[in-house]
Amino acid sequence: MVEWIISDGLTDYDHACRVMEERAAAVAAGTADEAIWLLEHPPLYTAGTSAKPADLVDPDRFPVYPSKRGGQYTYHGPGQRVVYVMLNVGQRGHDVRRFVQQLEAWVIATLAEFNVTGEIREGRVGVWVPRPEKPLGADGQVTEDKIAAIGIRLRKWISFHGISINVDPDLRHFDGIVPCGITDHGVTSLVDLGLPVTMDDIDLALKRSFTRVFSTDR
Repeated sequence: MVEWIISDGLTDYDHACRVMEERAAAVAAGTADEAIWLLEHPPLYTAGTSAKPADLVDPDRFPVYPSKRGGQYTYHGPGQRVVYVMLNVGQRGHDVRRFVQQLEAWVIATLAEFNVTGEIREGRVGVWVPRPEKPLGADGQVTEDKIAAIGIRLRKWISFHGISINVDPDLRHFDGIVPCGITDHGVTSLVDLGLPVTMDDIDLALKRSFTRVFSTDR
């Protein structure tokens, strides 16, 4: 069984990390069900285990938190749905790569419910949206913007941290970092794409698509 938890308001980052680690330990011990936690954070930057100091462009803009997840710098803030996944990867095949691919597929399936085509790119973490309405990039290719980030950590084969999907954050807040170390692409959101999507909308889509993506993984 997977418990779905939704927190209203803005959740402190340090508090969220403590809760995640405690729940992951309980899942590993068999004393708690797996959980998916949907929340928003106040504006902040997190530094993953591969973060490079030079990618923190404006260190005084928002609080910066070291994070145990994989990846580099990312932004969290109001209007962004953060999805923390405390799932038993050991019981889901002991395959970390496959698990990350499932998380990517979950995001793509969720976006598809709003007729948004999310795509994966080799060498670029996260989920990307083609923007043919924008000018072509310097390489002559269609511009692509990032709409979702993925970064997880495993302990005793239980995952924590997870996904963030841009619903309607202030996209200017990403300017204080080089998001995920990628300099030649931008960021977007569902509202930026012209879709009046609410958090309730994205939560319902996440629940529906989770069942489809993860139903056959045990």
